[in-house]
Amino acid sequence: MGMGINERRKMWTFWGHRRHKGPMGFFLLFLLSILPGGPALAGNIVAVEAMDRGAVIRFDDYVSSARVFGLTQPGRIAVDIVGVQAGKSSAQTQVGLMRQGQFNPDTARLVLDLTKSVTVREARFGSDGKSLQLFFAPVAATDFWDQLSRLRLDLFPPDLFRKAPPKDRYSVSVDLPAPRSVKGLPKIYGPNDVTLPLIVIDAGHGGHDPGAISPHGGAHEKQVTLSIARKTRDALVATGRVRVALTREDDHFIVLQDRYGIARRLGADLFISIHADSAGNATARGATVYTLSEVASDREARRLAARENKADIINGVNLGGATGDVSSILIDLTQRETMNVSADFAKMLVFEGTRSLTMRSESHKFASFVVLKAPDTPSVLFETGYLSNEFDAEFLTSAAGQSKVASTLSRAIDGHFSRRLAMR
Repeated sequence: MGMGINERRKMWTFWGHRRHKGPMGFFLLFLLSILPGGPALAGNIVAVEAMDRGAVIRFDDYVSSARVFGLTQPGRIAVDIVGVQAGKSSAQTQVGLMRQGQFNPDTARLVLDLTKSVTVREARFGSDGKSLQLFFAPVAATDFWDQLSRLRLDLFPPDLFRKAPPKDRYSVSVDLPAPRSVKGLPKIYGPNDVTLPLIVIDAGHGGHDPGAISPHGGAHEKQVTLSIARKTRDALVATGRVRVALTREDDHFIVLQDRYGIARRLGADLFISIHADSAGNATARGATVYTLSEVASDREARRLAARENKADIINGVNLGGATGDVSSILIDLTQRETMNVSADFAKMLVFEGTRSLTMRSESHKFASFVVLKAPDTPSVLFETGYLSNEFDAEFLTSAAGQSKVASTLSRAIDGHFSRRLAMR
């Protein structure tokens, strides 16, 4: 394979907008935190308590506001409370462990690592403004990811008990450099030959988002995925038959849309997002491969077709001059072909995984993970195992285990493209 491939892939545009945060942003945040007019912490979180079908967060002074929202991969519910300092305690609720930390100088973030398919049906401040109650409701497994991604509640305590803004305010004016161009793409490793397949490997989580945290040694998912991604890159480059890029090569955070956006902008032939799972059942173990579900595909195709600015280039075809019906057809055809290629690779990965790894009984599943929604880049999400399981955690945190996962991925990728070349 490799050098015999004579079909050059066309580059595609990326509709997303990258966020740029440089040292100057942190400098301004530091200034605001120390000036008299900067954010003033009203108090502290003094307790996080489980209650019947919910949880309550208590603080010792008034706060400004709160926001409840969902996080995916893995499923979590986050609560940002403005005007309070996080504590150190955690609480085991009926649906998972709730932990807390300081998101920024004026905002505490609590994260509930879900072990059940639930959402927040209601959230409200206590009558005295010094507590916040969350009420959970079960969700059908088929609707869980969609409901979680849509969850967003903005809350304010009663006016009488709401934290008053500081009386004295100061403004700081600083000339900021122009935003960096969005053309800053990751390095491509391997032969300098654009006819070779390009694989983009995404190490899940990163930066302030640790992902799953193992109770067996405390390993963070973001560390495990990055190590596996690097080893997979090295194994693939050693074959000399493909090119490889990583969405991240160090411990920093990337928003979900930018992860598959990088793959689209590079014109990747395959996008693989690496993760490590967590479950309330400590016996759950084994790897799983996810591809995009039919429902998520239909929804994404409708969303793309309905965009006011349809100057998206899908699989080399510019939709800017197409009617709504034509756009829908082109997107649907492209998405179906992409899903077929993704499923083909998933089968190859399951085949290789059953020979060298512990795989779940249902090794190939379908889900609406955001990172799988590129309409023209075959994509899979590989849950390499469960950090909540003692045996999986020991395997995934060891150099030998990570190398085994990397070699499994390398063989699956080699087999996948060899097969596609033979079919051509």
